[in-house]
Amino acid sequence: MQKKPIIIVVDGLGGGIGAQLCTKVRHIFAQRVEILALGTNSTATEQMLRAGADRGASGENAIQVSIDLGQVILGPIGIVLPDSMMGEITPAIAQTIMRANGKKILLPVNQPHFTLVGVPPSPLSRNIDEAVGLLASELADMVEREQE
Repeated sequence: MQKKPIIIVVDGLGGGIGAQLCTKVRHIFAQRVEILALGTNSTATEQMLRAGADRGASGENAIQVSIDLGQVILGPIGIVLPDSMMGEITPAIAQTIMRANGKKILLPVNQPHFTLVGVPPSPLSRNIDEAVGLLASELADMVEREQE
């Protein structure tokens, strides 16, 4: 029996972007994937669980312990930038996510302390759709590699 792919969604603050990602992933993939919500705080994790994540955990240690469970990691770009999200992304969290084995699909969300150049402004909903489209391509590639 083939295991379901694990999709990790990481978010902080109020968990709004992570919740939108969880909703869209659940809508598109239904129960064919497992969604693991990793929040920098319990509010973010709870929002993602309400939005369709199968399970979740909160805090730096939970992220460090669980990040390599997933084949794909989704979240705003701030999850890999130390001190972003008003300081919730510690250097250890950013480094843990960047070193994780899973494919990272990051949303280009500007933060007060940086601006992304060369990325035209786009509605968050469009970016989420594009991220989930990239996730679908990545999952299809994974299935193809397994069948070779």
